[in-house]
Amino acid sequence: MNPLTGMSGSERPSLLVVDDTPANLNLMAGLLNSDYRVRLATGGARALDLAHRERPDLVLLDVMMPDIDGYEVCRQLKRDVRTRDVPVIFITAMSQPEDEARGFEVGGADFIQKPISPPTLRARVRTHLQVKAWQDSLRTRNAGLEEQLSERLHQMERLRDATIYVMVSLAEFRDEDTGNHVKRTQEYVRLLAEHLRAHPGDDPAAARLDDAAIELLTKSAPLHDIGKVAIPDHILLKPGPLDAEAFGVMKTHTLHGWEMLRRAAQRMGGDSAFLTHAMEIARHHHERWDGSGYPDGLAGRAIPLAARLMAVADVYDALISRRPYKEPFPHDEAVQRLVAGAGSHFDPAVVEAMRCCEQRFIETAQAWRD
Repeated sequence: MNPLTGMSGSERPSLLVVDDTPANLNLMAGLLNSDYRVRLATGGARALDLAHRERPDLVLLDVMMPDIDGYEVCRQLKRDVRTRDVPVIFITAMSQPEDEARGFEVGGADFIQKPISPPTLRARVRTHLQVKAWQDSLRTRNAGLEEQLSERLHQMERLRDATIYVMVSLAEFRDEDTGNHVKRTQEYVRLLAEHLRAHPGDDPAAARLDDAAIELLTKSAPLHDIGKVAIPDHILLKPGPLDAEAFGVMKTHTLHGWEMLRRAAQRMGGDSAFLTHAMEIARHHHERWDGSGYPDGLAGRAIPLAARLMAVADVYDALISRRPYKEPFPHDEAVQRLVAGAGSHFDPAVVEAMRCCEQRFIETAQAWRD
């Protein structure tokens, strides 16, 4: 850093001096030319034009000018993103406290009284250039730190997505009949959540949906059946309907999945909105609106919204998909069954959201068909 100018590098700082009196301009140019690149403007409009053509490092600004006064010039400089960080020193014969107060209100950094004292002028200019140099350095450093932080966050998101992929793949490898079920249900959940955000009705949970929440819901949806990795093969892979005892074991996948994700959240300090949604979906996507579901027998809006969305997405996809024990239902019949279950099995608002998104459900099913 140059100790005289307060700036880094060999290039001299640029000053913009604004005064409607040529004699004052000549005086200040003579005092500053040896250390700085000085540009001169005889009015406010010309000063703004020069500042926008090439941003100065500092502005020395007269207050009383015939076209645009110094206060307005400063105000416009501070409103413009290109010049808002440029320090402005007012040079004026006005000496009342209210004059200075107004100058500071519009963004001025300092006042120098006329007639000008050369040592005072040089000292104030040097001081404010030094302050600006440190501020610029700090902004550059902060921008670099923000960029590094952003990259670290992206890395964490990619690691999270990769971890999800591995976890879901483990479940898929053991349940070969699911095919693209995970991807389809993920997209169904997104469609339902986006519709409910636009039409939340009187559901407080739907009213709280935003882009971030929908993204978390969508990313956590693939983990809804992760607990199936704990189900024995002779039950998980049984080709026909399960008897009561086997079905009782199958139902435990909700608790196994919740416990696995709870432990993961605990290892992360418990502060993970993503895992919170995943835990809700894993545990409660087989709850029913009327309270007859499992594992906790929750009813109505006591069932987390994430699980209510997943319930409709999961059952719809199961209905339209081929399984060893059944042929796929046509879309219309699957919709009829969901509508019939609204108010008993499913949240009626989520079923209505599905009906409003039917065409996009069909397109998703076709795009990710097995």
